[in-house]
Amino acid sequence: MARSGASAASRVFLAFLGAVLVITAVLVALLAWQAQATERAEAEALTLAVAQTIAEMPAVAEAVASGTDAAATASLQPIAEAIMDETPIDFVTIMNTDGIRLTHRDPTEIGKPYLGTIEEGLEGRSLTEEAVGTLGPSLRSVVPVVSDGEVVALVSAGITLGSVGTGVWGQIPFVIAIAIALAAIGIMAAWLARRLTRRIAGDLPASAVRDAVSSYESVRTLGEALRAQTHEHGNRMHTAVALIELGRSDEAVELLTETSRVSQDLVDRVLARDGDPTVAALLLGKASQAKERGIEWIVDVDPMAPRSVLGPVDAVSVVGNLIDNAIDAAAAGPEPRWVRVRIARAGADLSVTVTDSGRGVDPGLRERIFEHGFSTKPAGAAGRGVGLALVRDIVAAAGGTVSLAAAPPTAFSVVLPAVGVAGAPTVTRGAS
Repeated sequence: MARSGASAASRVFLAFLGAVLVITAVLVALLAWQAQATERAEAEALTLAVAQTIAEMPAVAEAVASGTDAAATASLQPIAEAIMDETPIDFVTIMNTDGIRLTHRDPTEIGKPYLGTIEEGLEGRSLTEEAVGTLGPSLRSVVPVVSDGEVVALVSAGITLGSVGTGVWGQIPFVIAIAIALAAIGIMAAWLARRLTRRIAGDLPASAVRDAVSSYESVRTLGEALRAQTHEHGNRMHTAVALIELGRSDEAVELLTETSRVSQDLVDRVLARDGDPTVAALLLGKASQAKERGIEWIVDVDPMAPRSVLGPVDAVSVVGNLIDNAIDAAAAGPEPRWVRVRIARAGADLSVTVTDSGRGVDPGLRERIFEHGFSTKPAGAAGRGVGLALVRDIVAAAGGTVSLAAAPPTAFSVVLPAVGVAGAPTVTRGAS
């Protein structure tokens, strides 16, 4: 297959870098949001504390009860101005029970109605809200002034939202420093990942790395199949030799003839559709492997099935990994244990379905079984977490699909474009 595109190392670097930038942006946004939320909470707490302190001052209740509003203003405005000068509070408004201002930052607003909620204060409860007043949007707390069990006035202390935002800006340098540190660490990690990937894969493009993994998986599964077949043939040969030594030559010949006939029958059925001999060898070997593990082996090949666009290496990798999973599942499942491989026509395409008698796939794992690195098998040679992910990648690259049947028994189906079908991708590594 033609080698093109960015190298695997470059793709790893870009993937790491992209992830780092996204994570950094999210963290910066979260830090800024947290800083703003903290500043707002502190502002709310401050306004409530100041309003409560003023409401509990004896001079406030005495001034309101002294007579006229003008007299109350004369006593309370200096107190309000002193508090506004000495604290971060932007305004202190003391009002009578009709909501008429007795104090204000702007003296011209005194005697006018308060802009905000006072109903809860009149009922003897404190409240904190965001509202728009003469100074613009603000956070303010309203606290009742109680004398002899009755509400005689209300105190409102507030901070404008502009003042609240000012505190956030003070934390921006800290947030920027955190962002720079995270970005630097991420870039270093991406560089190290690229270097490690390049040491392993050189400057090969990602497609070439996938081809290498496919080749390894193909050799692995074909090697296991041939080992099992060799072992079975060795056992048959030892049995035949023993029969000959016992003078039972006819039985020895019958045993070897039957072995040859069964193998030839499977080869004929696979090659009848002009298929790849390596796939026939794989199926023969897997038959021996299944027999070793006490599993019934069933192969159903439709002579009218077309050839797929996959080359021999990818074809063996796809079929071999599906069969390996099926054999493992059947061996771990209840009796009777069996695996069935069906190669058939699906419209103009080729369909390969591998079904087993195993316990099936946990519904919670159905969406994860095709992920890279995920495996239900234990870590190690038998638990690579590569097989199904590789099958998905190879099939997708060829323009096909792979799916898992919704109902038992467990059945993985692969549908591949046939050679010569319009729109099918061109594959230069051979066809099966």
